[in-house]
Amino acid sequence: MKDRKKQLESFTDGLEAMGKEAPEAINSFLGLLKTAYAPGSLDVKTKELISVAIGCFDRCQYCIVYHVSEAIKAGATREEIIEAAMVSVAFGGGPSMAYSVTVLKETLDQFI
Repeated sequence: MKDRKKQLESFTDGLEAMGKEAPEAINSFLGLLKTAYAPGSLDVKTKELISVAIGCFDRCQYCIVYHVSEAIKAGATREEIIEAAMVSVAFGGGPSMAYSVTVLKETLDQFI
């Protein structure tokens, strides 16, 4: 089992470090995230749950860890996060299930 908190820290530290080497690209990416995740017709929790599902569908460990963390901060429960992940399985089949029962479960176990 990986330390998912360290994986999250590695990702955020990497963004910060690369921001010094490629500030225009990193700042553009962060600006896009800020705009996309601003409350609007959908609240932040809903957007983060969608992101968890997309992370599981796309099989991106860093996306799963980051967006689970953000979903929890936005008030999502373990049950809501799992349900969002299971929606991804309807589209992504076995690979999405594999990431949901490993990376997602480990992240939830370590964060909640």
